[in-house]
Amino acid sequence: MVATKKATQKIRISVKSFDHKLLDEAVKKIVLIAKDSGAEVVGPIPLPTKIEKITVNRSTFVNKDAREQFEIRRHKRLVEILNPTAKTLELLQDINIPAGVGVEIRA
Repeated sequence: MVATKKATQKIRISVKSFDHKLLDEAVKKIVLIAKDSGAEVVGPIPLPTKIEKITVNRSTFVNKDAREQFEIRRHKRLVEILNPTAKTLELLQDINIPAGVGVEIRA
């Protein structure tokens, strides 16, 4: 038996932000637009959060033991759109994403 595979087009969208609430809002908009245009949506898939910690001394000269730690969290989500239509691509390019959210679209 030979199984035939149907060729499917796929758009992979990676969304990144420092604020997880803005990120979830942007992903919700993307998924809603993709579903309304008739495409299949896989995701959003949460990817691991990158945490960058920075340690600095509180004073400039003495008190080496007194330190402060700061951290930056980079949240990521992945959305795949299967079998996109021309309408899907057009609507995705006109989407209004909040400031502070980075969107990368790969075909």
